[in-house]
Amino acid sequence: MTTTTGEDTPDILTRARAKVLDRGEGLSKDGVLEVLQLPDDRIEELLALAHEVRLKWCGEEVELEGIISLKTGGCPEDCHFCSQSGLFQSPVRNAWLDIPALVDAAKQTAKTGATEFCIVAAVKGPDEKLMDQLIEAVGAIQQEVDINVAASVGILTQEQVDRLAAAGVHRYNHNLETARSFFPNVVTTHSWETRRDTLQMVKEAGMEVCCGGILGMGETPEQRAEFATELAELDPHEVPMNFLDPRPGTPFADKEVMPAAEALKCIGAFRLALPKTILRFAGGRELTLGDLGAEQGMLGGINAIIVGNYLTTLGRPQERDLDMVGKLRLPIKALNSTV
Repeated sequence: MTTTTGEDTPDILTRARAKVLDRGEGLSKDGVLEVLQLPDDRIEELLALAHEVRLKWCGEEVELEGIISLKTGGCPEDCHFCSQSGLFQSPVRNAWLDIPALVDAAKQTAKTGATEFCIVAAVKGPDEKLMDQLIEAVGAIQQEVDINVAASVGILTQEQVDRLAAAGVHRYNHNLETARSFFPNVVTTHSWETRRDTLQMVKEAGMEVCCGGILGMGETPEQRAEFATELAELDPHEVPMNFLDPRPGTPFADKEVMPAAEALKCIGAFRLALPKTILRFAGGRELTLGDLGAEQGMLGGINAIIVGNYLTTLGRPQERDLDMVGKLRLPIKALNSTV
């Protein structure tokens, strides 16, 4: 059924079907905002279109990824959502993992069918000790585990980018976190532009770019639309979609959890802005969406999942995510897949 918003103006989902589904072109900022402002009774229609877009431009496979923290806590930055900041009274202890522990974690992740294993560190950027340990870990994992190794260790210099690329890091994660216009409300110790610079160097070095953020931190629908189109301009390989899970001791501890209906509209809207990009369910989905909402998201544009726990919050048991993917009859991406 074709719906119109006026005598001669097609409805946003009708326009999206022609532009995004048929031609593979992402919606503009204004188009994304229109999607985000759809009434709740049209969420099912939105998600159905987003799923069609995902199937046509990304295929039906689901990519699994596990993450582990090499260095936890004590970060000098003031990201207001993060309990790993050393500036807040958050109950996260400082900890380092050794190489054997990282290799073992990679082996356990590979057993789930995951093709990506991401090593993360709570730092503004890596010092020489961290770089050396990370590169040693990448080599050790590559020798023993058949899995792609990704990294997320903050803001990089060109030399560090080159070292990681030479070491065989497959994908680098560095989230922009939110729209440029809202970023000063989330982080004050570094700029949005600094993050963007790191991502540009990573892209030019030939590593895949993983860049997303967190929704539900107080941004407006207009800023969510801005963020989606800023990500589209960057053209990342993957966008992790996190929903704020308010952490005790952080400046965002008292924020309300995003309503499920809003989160589902965000999933559909981001798919229509990024038709050919991996959209990955990440932190906060359990709290925001629950089991039913997660299934709706998987049939509404999402085509990747972080399995297991996150950095400082519990995820769902790996078995439940694998059962969900099986229930929905979605194939898991194999390591040698080119999709």
